[in-house]
Amino acid sequence: MTIAMTRTLRVDPRIDPLWAALAGADGSLFTCPPWIDAVCGTYGFHPSATVAVDGAGRPVGGVAWVDVRDLRGERRLALPFCDRADPIVPDADTWEQVSSDALDGDLPVTLRCLEGSPAAADPRFTVSGEAAWHSTDLDRPLEDLRAAFRPQTRRNIATAERAGVEVVLRDDQEAMTEYHRLHVGLRKRKYRLLAQPLDLFERIRQAFLPADAVRIGLALVDGRPVAGAVYLVWGDTVYYKFGASEAESLRLRPNDALHWRLIRWAHARGLRTLDWGLSDLDQPGLVAYKRNWASREGRIRTLNAGGRPRGEPAGIGALLAEVTDLLTDASVPDAVSERAGAALYRYFC
Repeated sequence: MTIAMTRTLRVDPRIDPLWAALAGADGSLFTCPPWIDAVCGTYGFHPSATVAVDGAGRPVGGVAWVDVRDLRGERRLALPFCDRADPIVPDADTWEQVSSDALDGDLPVTLRCLEGSPAAADPRFTVSGEAAWHSTDLDRPLEDLRAAFRPQTRRNIATAERAGVEVVLRDDQEAMTEYHRLHVGLRKRKYRLLAQPLDLFERIRQAFLPADAVRIGLALVDGRPVAGAVYLVWGDTVYYKFGASEAESLRLRPNDALHWRLIRWAHARGLRTLDWGLSDLDQPGLVAYKRNWASREGRIRTLNAGGRPRGEPAGIGALLAEVTDLLTDASVPDAVSERAGAALYRYFC
């Protein structure tokens, strides 16, 4: 039943208590204040949110966004650099009320949300993209959870154990720096993409550290990190946000060892869900890998109202792609590619 609402308020979702209450009750990692603060602090964004409150002043719905103005033009993103940032609304009526500010004006608006969100049915948007989303229910006995994994996953875990792969879960700066080294290398060599700056990762770590809500997993072979992952906790869910590994060590299945260690940690902590995040549909191997972990599957839809960024220069996308290709060439040292990502990654939202 929709609660009668009397007004909406414009707030800063990084610091406003109404948004914090809303995100704590029904939001995801990507709409929580620590995440928004870390991303905006890295790139110099200034977020806004509209919150609907009922007659008693209680928050009942909201949506957050960032206006971006840079060399790619002007656009409104809800929110940038997120797998998804579903509006926190219980129904279409609440969405209609809180979305008026976000869709006001002449800036094009882009939003990513799960297919069941009321925003996904809004005729003002067109679907401009779709990706897979997976999650694993953790609220069952650990032995039942492992038995539900597909046989290949159980074999991979056993392979890693026989190979002596050691997994550590840490939350310190050195571990994050070590993870980022793997991250830069993977994006450069496998995907020919620049990496997010180390500053983003460190801001994320610091934002989630006070609540003991960050774990950096490192898979070690003979004491050397060969794979890593960053996991973040919000509410009763742990999110697998970043992952990277060295190709030459994949035969030892270090990623399976990482995730199995994290699942046991999350289960012992009483968390209910592991969110595997977004997987592009043109990466069927990654989609299949996440399915192996007894996961539920859905779709994340990218919605757009208003088309391309306002004032977008002709050819800017092709120019950024060409620069990226140059800076991720095998002849370019990783340290240079890392610095390029720190300078240029902000333009890829």
